[in-house]
Amino acid sequence: MTQQFTATSPDQLATPDQLRGMSGLEIMRAILDGRLAGAPIAGLLNYRLDTVEEGFVTFRGAPRFEMSNPMGTVHGGWYGTLLDSAMGCAVMTCLPAGAAYTTLEYKINITRPIPHGTEIVATSTVQHAGRSTAVANGEIRGVEDGRLYATGSTTCIVLQPR
Repeated sequence: MTQQFTATSPDQLATPDQLRGMSGLEIMRAILDGRLAGAPIAGLLNYRLDTVEEGFVTFRGAPRFEMSNPMGTVHGGWYGTLLDSAMGCAVMTCLPAGAAYTTLEYKINITRPIPHGTEIVATSTVQHAGRSTAVANGEIRGVEDGRLYATGSTTCIVLQPR
């Protein structure tokens, strides 16, 4: 198994030829084991894919000071981006070869601030994976204390191959 990595330039992203014939689950597993690059935003925001199963993914990470809002607490966009990534990737694991998804809408509820540097795990489970839409839920918890920091839900549009 190779080391997982996030793309730092466009030429590191997977090409359509590399993805041809791969299901969403196969793509996500290839990202997990380093055969394909992960999303650049994951590296920028300090989180990484941790677990991939059909209909379920986890990410791990820790917010840094640079992810703060003007009040010095972790910006809500960090929670939202992490949950959007986890929920979307969980949906991806349910897609057949050639299909893709895009987020139609997502909602998050922040239950408490995450202290900078706190290692968290974001989990997401698919609730429905249909031909045209998919629904997933997610949450962010502290790794050491298990505290709930945020929850989320998403509806994604499933784009079928032509």
